[in-house]
Amino acid sequence: MSVHPQADQPSSNRKPVSLATLRKAKETGEKLTMLTCYDYSFAKAMDAAGVDLLLIGDSLGMVVQGHDSTLPVTLEDISYHTACVARAKPAAMVVADMPWGSYQVSPEQAYESAAQLMAVGAQMVKLEGGAWLGPTVRFLTERGIPVCAHLGLTPQSVHTLGGYKVQGRGAAGDQLIADAKALQDAGAAIVLVELIPTPLGKRLEEALQVPTIGIGAGPHTTGQVLVLHDILDVTPGKKARFVKNYLAQAGSVQAAFAAFVQEVKSGAYPQPEHGFSE
Repeated sequence: MSVHPQADQPSSNRKPVSLATLRKAKETGEKLTMLTCYDYSFAKAMDAAGVDLLLIGDSLGMVVQGHDSTLPVTLEDISYHTACVARAKPAAMVVADMPWGSYQVSPEQAYESAAQLMAVGAQMVKLEGGAWLGPTVRFLTERGIPVCAHLGLTPQSVHTLGGYKVQGRGAAGDQLIADAKALQDAGAAIVLVELIPTPLGKRLEEALQVPTIGIGAGPHTTGQVLVLHDILDVTPGKKARFVKNYLAQAGSVQAAFAAFVQEVKSGAYPQPEHGFSE
C-alpha cells in the first residue's frame, strides 16, 4: 500500500513556538519539552503530542548511523535530517545541532554552517562549548540566527572530558555557571545542560534569565530533553540513569510522546532517581 503524506499541511493547529514563547515559559514557570527528531513522520507525531522543541541532534550519528560517538556526523547529515523534519511544518520550534568541526574555527565559519541549516528549515542552532564561544554566539545572533548553548557533558568533546560522565561537580560547577552567563550575555536564547548534579541544575536555572533545558540535570531546569530512541527503548545497550521508557507505560508511540509532555509539564518527570548528586 502506498502512502501519500500531505507535506504541505501543518502538523497541528497549535500556535507556533517562538522565542517569545520560550521567554514566557521562563517567566511563568511553565515547563518546556524537547525531543530529538530526525524525520518527517516522527516530527508529525511529536508535534501532535505538543512537544515544544524538536532537536535534530548530532546524536543521529549514534542512534541512526551506528557510530560510537557524534564526531563523524557532517553538516550535510544534519542539513538532510533538518529538511526532513521541517517538511512536517511543525508548530514546535526546529533546532539543529552544529556538528563537530562546523563552527569552532571562526565566527564566520559558524555563520556559513548555520546559514545552511537555517536555509533548510532550522529556526535555531545549537553549539557545544563554554565562554570561548561568546564571540561566535554574538556574531550569529546579531545576524538573526537564534542560538542554543550546550554546556555540561558536551559529546563533541568526549575525548577531552574522558568519557561520558557527570560534569560540574565541585569547583567546576562555578565555572559552568560563569560560562552560561557569558553565553547568555552574548545572546544565547536557551542554555541546554547535560549530565550535571541536580543542585547545580537548580543553581543554573536561578542564575540565568534565559530558559534552561536539562538532560540528566534534575527537575529544576525550565525544560527537559530526551533522545527519541531512548524514550521508545530502542537504543541498544545500557541506558543512562536519566532515561525513562515511555513506550512501555503508554502502549503506542503517539501516547509515549504525549506521556512525556504531560509528565514534564506536571513535574512528574524527572524524579530524584533520574538525577545525580554533587
